[in-house]
Amino acid sequence: MGKSLEFEPPGSVRPEASGVNPPIRLIAIDLDGTLLNDSKHVSDQTIKAISCLPSRGVKVVIATARPPRSVRHIYKQLHLDSFQINYNGALIWDEPRREAVFHRPITGSLVREIISHARSLYADLLVSCEVMDRWYTDRHDPQYTTETGRLFKPDVICSADEFCRQPITKLMFLGHPELITAVEPIISGHFGDRVTTVRADADLIQVMDNRVSKAVAVMKIAEYHGIPMEQVMAIGDAPNDVGMLQVAGVAVAMDNAHERVKQVAHWIAPSNNDHGVHAALVRYGVCA
Repeated sequence: MGKSLEFEPPGSVRPEASGVNPPIRLIAIDLDGTLLNDSKHVSDQTIKAISCLPSRGVKVVIATARPPRSVRHIYKQLHLDSFQINYNGALIWDEPRREAVFHRPITGSLVREIISHARSLYADLLVSCEVMDRWYTDRHDPQYTTETGRLFKPDVICSADEFCRQPITKLMFLGHPELITAVEPIISGHFGDRVTTVRADADLIQVMDNRVSKAVAVMKIAEYHGIPMEQVMAIGDAPNDVGMLQVAGVAVAMDNAHERVKQVAHWIAPSNNDHGVHAALVRYGVCA
């Protein structure tokens, strides 16, 4: 590619929405609970609205915790041509070229240290690792899995020692919600200065490098395209979307969103089951 996304994000704070908003040129949209309804589909009217935006010069960026393979069918359905944000910002992916344009993994040695510490206390923890777009685990249990795990099988089943010989894009701990509740403060307490932890589901903890987030990734993409942040709209529902909404010129929370998300939003859209993304596009003049 002609440009690189390898630069440090500006230390800016979220601009306040003004009375007259500039035209939206980039829209960052969370997936689960936002773009997708509870049946994991995009509504027909939302598909129609988003599909026409690339031809109007509006970049539509899916920003999700999922890996590229788990977004591919939605990306195609929406006829997108833009980068996408995966693993909560640890990867920025060029889907048409099937290649990374930004990747900030955790070192394999640190991941091995985290796994060893957690399992020394809770041996039953399930561990999965994503490396770019491949899933590694040492024990697969369909009872506790991710949305991606419902669509795909592991690429590699081997020992943690073996898959930790490489940098890890995202580490995941899965198990009974009570077990995950016990593990969460241990991970953040012992390793919080080196990693970021996200718990968006009761039975799952996601662990990424502490320098990545959806907010950082959105700013990288906006700068790459020369788009000021006041011309960026962000739409989300979960706590890991808060930063993304804070840096965007227009911040929209779904009606089903976590209270923390609603507190930083300029507007509350209808729920993910009530075409909320489409309503936001209409309200801010992006589509009719």
